[in-house]
Formats: sequence, C-alpha cells, structure tokens
Amino acid sequence: MVIKGETMARVVVLGTGGTIAGRAHSARDNIGYSAAQVGVDELVRELDLPPGVFLQSEQIAQVDSKDMTFAVWQALAARCAHWLAQDDVQGVVVTHGTDTLEESAFFLQTVLQPLKPVVLTCAMRPASALAPDGPQNLRDAICVAATEGAGGVTVVCAGTVHGARDVQKVHTYRLDAFTSGDNGPLGYVEEGAVRQLRAWPTPDANGPAVFANALDTDAAKWPRVEILTSHAGARGDLIDALVEARRAGAANAVQGLVLAATGNGSLHADLEAAALRAQDEGVAVVRATRCFEGRILALPDAPLRDAGSLTPVKARIALMLELLASGPRG
Repeated sequence: MVIKGETMARVVVLGTGGTIAGRAHSARDNIGYSAAQVGVDELVRELDLPPGVFLQSEQIAQVDSKDMTFAVWQALAARCAHWLAQDDVQGVVVTHGTDTLEESAFFLQTVLQPLKPVVLTCAMRPASALAPDGPQNLRDAICVAATEGAGGVTVVCAGTVHGARDVQKVHTYRLDAFTSGDNGPLGYVEEGAVRQLRAWPTPDANGPAVFANALDTDAAKWPRVEILTSHAGARGDLIDALVEARRAGAANAVQGLVLAATGNGSLHADLEAAALRAQDEGVAVVRATRCFEGRILALPDAPLRDAGSLTPVKARIALMLELLASGPRG
C-alpha cells in the first residue's frame, strides 16, 4: 500500500504481526486476544500521518513475536536492506510484537549497521481494544524514521525512543513496558517532534561480515546457542547432556552457551564447572548478568568471558552471529 502525504519524505512500514496487529472478541479484552490478525496495510490505512510523509507498506510475516524465527529475521533484514538502499527512502519502520522486540532490534542493528533509521514499534493492547496504543506508537515511529539525521536501529513505544542495544521489556502489561536501563532513552516523541537526548546508534567495523553471513546462510543452519540460568541449587548436568550429545555427533548440536549469571557475572560452582568442561570441548561459553541494570565488570583472570552490558538474550544473538561468521567449532 502507498499513502501520500504533503511532500515526498518516503518511509516504508514493514509488518511482522504482534499485538499491534491483534484482535480480541471483545473491545474490553486487552489480554485474551490473538496476535498477528491485522495486515500492515490496514494498520496504516487510517493513520493520521505526520505532515510531509509518503508512506509505503509491505507484509514480511504475520506472527506472534513469542514465536519469532531465524527465517523471519533473515527475511526482515533482507527487506530492510533493500529499502534502505533506495535513495528516496528516508527510513524504515517495523511493526512487531513486544515479547521478542528487543532481540529483533539488536539483531537488525548488528547485521545491518544502518546509517538510515530503522524504527521498531509495537503495542501492549490489540488493535481491537477500546483505546489501542498501536496507532500512536506507529505514528511516533514514523516521525522518528522521517527525522532528519536519525539513524541506526531504535525502538519506539509510549513516546520513548530506545536504542537497540539498551532496550528491554520489563513489564508484563503496562503501556510503557520498555526501559533503556542505566543508559536511559535516546529521546522522546512529543506531539510529532523528536526531542533527542543521546546520539543515534552508529555502525561498527563488524557489520558487513556479519550481515553477509546472516543473509547468505540458510536460517535452519544457524549455530545453536542455548541460555542457562545460574540460581540457588543450579546443577551442571544439563550442560553435560548438551556436550555429550555434541560429542555423539547429534544433529544441530550445541555450539555456544550463554550463562545468565548472578550479580557481576558470578555462577553457581556446579554450573561453572560444567561450563568449563564444555569450553574445553570446544563449546563457546559467555557469561551475561541476569540483573536488569548494570554490566559485568570484567576480571582479568576470569576463566569464562563475559558479555559486558548485553542481556542474556542479546548475548545469545551476538554469540550466534560470531559463530556464524567464524564457522563451526569442534
């Protein structure tokens, strides 16, 4: 679908489903809905566009984001790359479910490293709600995508602009469900204008190689990386079982482990011992803190490397892409 505004600032909206595209049997029901029911063309059709925007939409997938797949990520990254390469495209907006929004945002920033803005947005209430939050979030995201000088992958929800590396979902049902932790938001959207507080996400040197591997490799063959949590009474037998299956030549054997550690990257002794055994067997192991804020302050003699400020789910993506770029281990 193409919707023309007053001038020609072209923004492309890519739909993937989620609550923003959800429907319930009753307008009073904000939790018993089915996600991914409304097409992106319908989402944008009645939208009150910011002045001067030329809007185009395309459906990439129609999924509940709890069921997000590598194949959808791959298709989404490819279409983002296609549209960003068009000289007349100012930016791209992606409608997405909230459950894995932070993962998709981090993935896109890592593989694309875009100079132009890619803005993910969402909703905590379905499109059928008495007062849906999706239309305002989508309009705000379009405002960010059309903002001169904006760039990188961001997330817009409840008037707040978050960077892809920092954003986390921290509330189960509140409309303002996301935070940027210690670093704080990049800015706010206020009556259609962006008030910027921090710099937009910028590219890093690893982007092109990661991008090529992520798009050129069959998503079914991406490295298997699992997350395990350290907690009171944690045991190492799950890690040992994964390593034993790998040793036996099991299909899709584990190649990497992310340990959601307590505090400053500390692990239960049994879990750490098993992780060190796995590392000796060629499995890549990374520690990430399970704390919502802060980062791991590295110790020079730590036997297991850490993910710094990355959350466990983002550390998993970073490790998966690292393994994808370097090839199979062991």
